[in-house]
Amino acid sequence: MLINKIIGGAGDMVEAKPADFKDNLYLAVNGAWQENAKIPSDKSRTGGFSDLDEGVEKTLMEDFHEFANDEKKIDDDRLLQAVKLYRLANNVDHLSKFHQQPILKDIQRISDLESLKDISENIADLSKDGFPLPIDIGVEADMKDTSKNVVYVQGAGLILPDKSYYDEKNESGKQLLAKYGEVAGRLLSMIGYKLEDAKEIVEKALAFDRSLVPIVKSSEEWADYTKVYNPMNFTEFITKSTQLDLKSLVVDLINDTPEKVIIEEPRYLENLNKLVNDDTFENIKAWMMVKFLTGNASILDEEFRQTIGEYQLAKSGAKELQNRTKYAYNLAAGIFSEVVGVYYGKNYFGENAKDDVRGMVKKMISIYEQRLSENTWLSEDTKKKAIVKLDKIVIKVGYPDKIDDIYSKFEIDENDSLYDNISKIRRIATQDSLDQYHKAVDRTKWLMPGHMVNACYDPSRNDITFPAAILQAPFYSLKQTNSQNFGGIGAVIAHEISHAFDNNGSQFDEYGNMNNWWTKEDYAKFKKLTQSMIDEFDGIPYAGSKVNGTLVVSENVADVGGLRCALEAAKQDADFDVKAFFTNWAMVWRNKSTKQLTEMFLSIDVHSPAPLRANVMAQNMDEFYDAFGVTEKDGMWLDQDKRVNIW
Repeated sequence: MLINKIIGGAGDMVEAKPADFKDNLYLAVNGAWQENAKIPSDKSRTGGFSDLDEGVEKTLMEDFHEFANDEKKIDDDRLLQAVKLYRLANNVDHLSKFHQQPILKDIQRISDLESLKDISENIADLSKDGFPLPIDIGVEADMKDTSKNVVYVQGAGLILPDKSYYDEKNESGKQLLAKYGEVAGRLLSMIGYKLEDAKEIVEKALAFDRSLVPIVKSSEEWADYTKVYNPMNFTEFITKSTQLDLKSLVVDLINDTPEKVIIEEPRYLENLNKLVNDDTFENIKAWMMVKFLTGNASILDEEFRQTIGEYQLAKSGAKELQNRTKYAYNLAAGIFSEVVGVYYGKNYFGENAKDDVRGMVKKMISIYEQRLSENTWLSEDTKKKAIVKLDKIVIKVGYPDKIDDIYSKFEIDENDSLYDNISKIRRIATQDSLDQYHKAVDRTKWLMPGHMVNACYDPSRNDITFPAAILQAPFYSLKQTNSQNFGGIGAVIAHEISHAFDNNGSQFDEYGNMNNWWTKEDYAKFKKLTQSMIDEFDGIPYAGSKVNGTLVVSENVADVGGLRCALEAAKQDADFDVKAFFTNWAMVWRNKSTKQLTEMFLSIDVHSPAPLRANVMAQNMDEFYDAFGVTEKDGMWLDQDKRVNIW
């Protein structure tokens, strides 16, 4: 039997009642907590990851407050600029003097567009300056040759989080879109539009948004990562629009003429003329204006932030916006992310902890290697190549040794508006990204800053990153037993390693190149196993909806591989305590979310809901049944032939 009974009323997401380990691992560990946990009013969830995140935020906000009042304590100019941004963003009176003024010159640029020809002739400049366009480009590593950077072509994104929100039966989608329209109309009136004109602009913008729905990719399609790689000769690409100068979009931005571009959404490109033509121009212009205004409102002043905040709250389900000081800190820590991450890592994590965790990662890799060697369904040829890939994984722990040069270019003028400061920084960042086209891929780049409570695997660099902020209890602590640590950070480490061999990562070799290194027979067996993982989760009822097994398969493959390897590592310890291992595994997944956030994540998130990650993965481990005496009569029982183990 598969656990379907952990789901409760829409508000709490999980029946907040303690349960027996035999019936529900997640609730046995977290039920009492779930019953009493309160989601902070300015957040949309609370629990394991969120609690750590709040702790980091509190610590760094105190430091920023101190720095803002005494600059002498700052010994790094890049950190000083971050603090200046914090101070400026927190200066409500100063910003209210500017009010709508800073954005008007950019709104005017959209307003002055009189035809598609105007968009076409200015397309590269509009892209460079951050205006929303129906088609745009980015520069990233070539998935087939990750030593080089190439141009990726992107379509427009929807206003709502996913296509499923536009379904006729989706009531919350309708409500959210109505809220967006209402807020956008008010923002337009705040920058000087008459109410009836504002209403008309919003209607046209929503009409263009609606035209995208059948054509853009769904979250499930995006989750099939390798499907974004569709190379096309540049000479063919530039013929794909009869109205837009696609050649100048690319050539003027990268200052070169490429042989090929990579099309992320072939269906979008094939429909480009249908979406973008003289008949749709007015809708596109309105869409550009509304998207630009809603995307930048929060960096004008507090009144604008509160107004766009009404839509953000409707989307997330949080009760109130972050206070201004918290907003200012998060804005600064986001824009100066690597600077703040290195500061956090050096001051609150340190080199000794870095070495300790690096040792844990190496141990987990050696366990993984052993398991690959003993694997019963792979041929020797595929095993050898898998081990080569494993040995080449680059380990990034804590924080980078060197901060990216771009942060030295960010300078804050506290006499100017917040909008103009951030616009300037965004232009520098965009130009830097475009300049990468002429440079080799930088493999030392970190995907996550040190103060982020998360971890990741990058298939194109074949590296794993564990920021300093996740390396604390309940994931990892010297005060916890080894069994607890393996059930926490051990499973997280092995989860990220497992991504190298999930349904997406498995298609990349040891250098991060998309390259089939499997025998045909082995890959067919692997596909069958990943399908059993899709089937295990697909359709599980959750919070009034159902889990989409295809959307969440890559993370589930990583979860089951991570838990299995962490368990093997923990077993090698003389003091191994299987109950402590599974208890801590369940504890890290404690989570209480708003109805809105849960609904959004079920539509767009490649991770399964946290309680299911805790329970279903434990159900796949034979050791769980022995430890807690689970039998066929119990809720946690899953027939042996239904248990999924891959790595």
